Amino acid sequence: MSTADAGRQWPDEVSVDNARTTLLHLLARAGIPPGDARELIGLLEAGALGLAHEELSAGGRSVPGDKGEAYEAGWLDGTADILEELGAVAERTLLRVVSTDEQEGPAGERPRAGRMEVERAKVALTPLYLSFTVVSELDPEVTEEVLTAVLGTMSPRQRAGYAGRLTAFATAHRARLERLFARFGPDSAITVHGRFSLVHSVTSIAVLERLAAAPQALREEWDAAELPPAWLDGLTTAWNAPA
Repeated sequence: MSTADAGRQWPDEVSVDNARTTLLHLLARAGIPPGDARELIGLLEAGALGLAHEELSAGGRSVPGDKGEAYEAGWLDGTADILEELGAVAERTLLRVVSTDEQEGPAGERPRAGRMEVERAKVALTPLYLSFTVVSELDPEVTEEVLTAVLGTMSPRQRAGYAGRLTAFATAHRARLERLFARFGPDSAITVHGRFSLVHSVTSIAVLERLAAAPQALREEWDAAELPPAWLDGLTTAWNAPA
């Protein structure tokens, strides 16, 4: 390694912008609209900053050397200030991505979920669903409609962290979900058509999480989307079935 390569070599601002622009061009060639691509890149940038803040906040900070109490107090105050600013930068980066957050319409109406928000939800849900059961033959169009209603219960900022919320829900209720899919899912005797249809869909976990977290908002979005009430009632019955 040469002297020029010694030490930390982080990309400078121009190099970071070059990487971002290159990724935008590549995604455009794959058919991803520029707005959707910028949203994904922005979430990655905000997430990287947020995770760095979380890691540094969790680690035990020790003062280098033994230079007295005054030095130690100043050092700790300085690192606390830097952490606070890092958190503020992460916050501003996220707000640039979800700029419509908290900008609700009349009567508290939340912005309709965008295509990329629905896609991110599907990507999060599929491996969770497959950890409990197998893929079914339920119409894929149902997934789009149900997820749009589910995401309609949240602000854009809440949607940005939805994958983590879903994972936490599935982890906390794993035993109960295993029983539900065993009794009513694709590998059971229950048909794909009928009141338990949603148990055959990856959206089932998303709907259950919203039934636990925001039941009234979910029912309002469900009715507004004109989705079959029996689906929601059937999933609720399956969830509450005795062990």
